[in-house]
Amino acid sequence: MENMTKKNFILVHGVCHGAWCWYKLATLLRSVGHRVTVLDLAGCGVNTTQLDELHTIDDYVKPLMETMALVPPQEKVVLVGHSFGGFGLSLTMERFPEKISVAIFISALMPGLANPPASLMEENLKRNPLDSLSDSKMFFDKGEDKLPTSFIYGPKYLASHLYQCCQHEDLTLATMLMRPARLYIEDLSKGGILSNENYGTVNRVYIICKEDLVFKEEFQRWIIENYPPREVKEIDDSDHMVMLSKPQELHKCLLEIVEKYA
Repeated sequence: MENMTKKNFILVHGVCHGAWCWYKLATLLRSVGHRVTVLDLAGCGVNTTQLDELHTIDDYVKPLMETMALVPPQEKVVLVGHSFGGFGLSLTMERFPEKISVAIFISALMPGLANPPASLMEENLKRNPLDSLSDSKMFFDKGEDKLPTSFIYGPKYLASHLYQCCQHEDLTLATMLMRPARLYIEDLSKGGILSNENYGTVNRVYIICKEDLVFKEEFQRWIIENYPPREVKEIDDSDHMVMLSKPQELHKCLLEIVEKYA
């Protein structure tokens, strides 16, 4: 893998997070010569957009779409998404399939074509009801009898469910940088968002995080069974924030995937 052609990685963070959560992985990828773009989706990290300015999923993923639009037609990128960032990957695959050599879903929401993307969130809520989210804050703009419209992780939930295998410094960083996020359930409940002609043509690889308590292993395997990717890889002893708790293992895994598909 030392002689691998250098690739262009675009890393897409999960809900309430930002580009900052990739700092370890981005450093490792760059250390072996790869180009790496880490971006903040709208309303995340240091992006200046405020939550009340975000009305649609297109608003949210606009920075990613703008980045992809700048990729020259003759180039292909390695698209990597984590958690809720899987929806950003999927929308990008639908719009720019010819610019992506492989899309890598890390414990991420990877929609199928039979049901709208929001069905993945609904299924996870069946397995993990809202009252299990500890001190996380939910906001119900459509009424409390509906699914939440936005939320933010609480520090206790971060410590017990997302960062339980991470260094204490990474948990502290997360508690300082969390931002509330919309879930765009109405947008993601629509049919026909993704097509076999575009989204379905891109190579997909799924990485299972074995000790993830947000998207538990059986839920990740349920996602995979509903729309099987080209390949499935696993990282042992990895929590939801595997890019921080197991960066070396994730780095190795990504290089193996790229060698095969990109």
